[in-house]
Amino acid sequence: MEPVEKVKWMQLPRDVLIGHDVLQEIGTICKHLEVGKRAIIVADSRTRKIAGETVLEILSDVGYDVNLIEVGGISRENIGVVKKVAAEDKAEFVLGVGGGSIIDTGKIPASELCVPFISVPTIASHDGIVSPRASLKDKDRRNPVSIQTPAPLAIVADTKIISSAPYRFTAAGCGDLLANYTAVKDWQLAHRLRNAEFSSYAAALSEMTANMIMENVKEIKKQDEQSTRTVVKALVSSGVAISIAGSSAPASGSEHKFSHALDMIAENPALHGEQCGVGTIMMTHLYGEDWQRIRDVMQEIGAPTTAKELGIEDADLIEALTHAHKINPGRYTILGDSGLTYEAAERLALVTQVIE
Repeated sequence: MEPVEKVKWMQLPRDVLIGHDVLQEIGTICKHLEVGKRAIIVADSRTRKIAGETVLEILSDVGYDVNLIEVGGISRENIGVVKKVAAEDKAEFVLGVGGGSIIDTGKIPASELCVPFISVPTIASHDGIVSPRASLKDKDRRNPVSIQTPAPLAIVADTKIISSAPYRFTAAGCGDLLANYTAVKDWQLAHRLRNAEFSSYAAALSEMTANMIMENVKEIKKQDEQSTRTVVKALVSSGVAISIAGSSAPASGSEHKFSHALDMIAENPALHGEQCGVGTIMMTHLYGEDWQRIRDVMQEIGAPTTAKELGIEDADLIEALTHAHKINPGRYTILGDSGLTYEAAERLALVTQVIE
């Protein structure tokens, strides 16, 4: 008798709204979701003006009791502040208005208080706007932690707002999506060598999101609202792949380890998606595959492909490659358990033209 498969519990967003001026529908979404009447909005000084105050006004006008909290970015202190205010206000749901770090600053307290979370992204720089994960670093940027949370109950992505943001963020989002290629390869490798739990469905969806970028380069280059919509749709699909897998494995592998190591080492790290994109170029080479194609797509999109373009010292990039395997050591990747020697890391960066 064959063993019965264990139960698989997947938490997926209920409502996803993407398009021009959809922020105006935030009240309708909240009513449809029946999330209650008391809410907390989390934003920073910029996103408060871009969309936070609009959300506050719309919800207040239709009868919601809403408080807006302005934070400077993600930190344990700011998460604690949001959680304290939300608890004191007896908030029944939380909205995060901004980029990945602001959304995570709302996502974590909502998870800890067991109330729904609604994601309102203002940029499309990585799939954290949708995923059931949140990233947190300590004060000296050491020991990055990935925290499991429920997936956002809803995502309201206004492409009018997101396309108005600096294009650099959208290009970074493309880098984060291209990283799914090597992330899936690492996941397959871990499944074969370490018997890691693997989902063919989640892997196929993750690869599809990377293909969406590869196949729409000319459209994305236009830097218009339609191209922004394409990137946002791909980021949503990537976040859903993570929800299906029950881990970030389909979208985070050796290239993400490299990016997190670079965050720790470089004085002024680049955007997460930019670093993941460069990491993907190098990890694709380690797999003996067409790294030039990844590089060419990134160049055409307008994303960095070299240490110089990232604003990173060559020595820091090489050091990050040698330390990358130590990040999230429980996740097996092409970097193995012992990582790259300095000489191997330097050769990899030179061969892929990431350094000169």
